[in-house]
Amino acid sequence: MTDAYERMMRANQANWDARTTVHLASRFYGVEEEPDPSRWFAPWEWDDLGEVAGRDVLHLQCHLGTETIAFAQRGARTVGLDFSAASVTAATGIAARAGLDVTYVRANVYDAVRALGGRRFDVVYTGKGALCYLPDLDRWAGVVAELLRPGGHLYLVEFHPLLNSLGPKPTPGAGPELLLRHDYLGGNGPVHRDATHTYTDGPAVEGATDSYEWMHGLDEVVNALVEAGLDIRRLRESPELPWPRWPHMTRAASGWWRLPAPRIPLLYGLLARRS
Repeated sequence: MTDAYERMMRANQANWDARTTVHLASRFYGVEEEPDPSRWFAPWEWDDLGEVAGRDVLHLQCHLGTETIAFAQRGARTVGLDFSAASVTAATGIAARAGLDVTYVRANVYDAVRALGGRRFDVVYTGKGALCYLPDLDRWAGVVAELLRPGGHLYLVEFHPLLNSLGPKPTPGAGPELLLRHDYLGGNGPVHRDATHTYTDGPAVEGATDSYEWMHGLDEVVNALVEAGLDIRRLRESPELPWPRWPHMTRAASGWWRLPAPRIPLLYGLLARRS
């Protein structure tokens, strides 16, 4: 990874440290309420994951751990990893208040193998706004492969590149129209964003507001995992999101939100296995 990319990832780390205070106080996360991590999961995720009780589960790029604790609730030996020290501190407190045994580790995802002491896992879970902060998916896929035991599974549930192209949050003055605003495919380098306001409610972020994101098409994700020696077992595309990105979205039976029309993918789930 180039020095420039390392500098951008350090800027992202500082931004996520600064975001944490805003996110902890937001209604979007609602961490002061009784934790309900199930609301962050589509029902089909648990169908694909199967039974996790008694298994070793690692959640990469876990932020506040609002999803991480769901695995502990289901009886998994659970570890969360994030590069933001503020996020790891917050996640540790959230798990403790919920009475759940979760280990959190602060590390860049590319350093996860060393940071975890070579420990291997039955399941590596990640996504929902994680991959866009990684410049090198080939390297990421190699790390995932090292973290998995033989026969272990990666489960990636990520915002669809089409959603990223439409914009995962409204731009100032934007109407309800579905307009392609950003690249679907990667290859044009990072996108520099002003992250003074994040995707949650709440006040402006104070301090570090530079953010860098990288676009990754589905082909880039799949090919990186195949090259790392993982077998793709399932790929889902879903028209639902856990929050109403557009004001005319309607509540689905799952409790998540979908567009009345057109029916387009907004999220995808990918299950891969280490041979």
